Amino acid sequence: MKNRILADTTAWIEFFRGKSKVADRFEMLLIENAVCTCGVVMFEVLQGIKSEGEKNKILSILATLPYFEMMKKLWQSAAELSLSLKKNGVNLPLSDILIAAIAVENDLSIYTLDNHFTLIPNLKLYSF
Repeated sequence: MKNRILADTTAWIEFFRGKSKVADRFEMLLIENAVCTCGVVMFEVLQGIKSEGEKNKILSILATLPYFEMMKKLWQSAAELSLSLKKNGVNLPLSDILIAAIAVENDLSIYTLDNHFTLIPNLKLYSF
């Protein structure tokens, strides 16, 4: 699939809140089957569940998405990315480093509301 989008947790939160430009666009990307996920994002989204109904809704959506895993080589790439950023004075959360490494390795664009992703070289950001 061309133009695959790895949605960061911030995009998911906005989607579940609804009634915004970000949420509307996210819904269209889901309909177009452009959204994919990874373990880190699944973890972050699922840890914020507030009800059984919300849990069922989230799990049913996540179950339909292509999933990207962190393999041994990718863990090394993520460590190298983190080290490179730190040498340039940029210290990002581990979760965001992992999301970025998955995106770069798999040629995915990141859909996020976090501006610090702009500090990561070779990372494509989805803009709407």
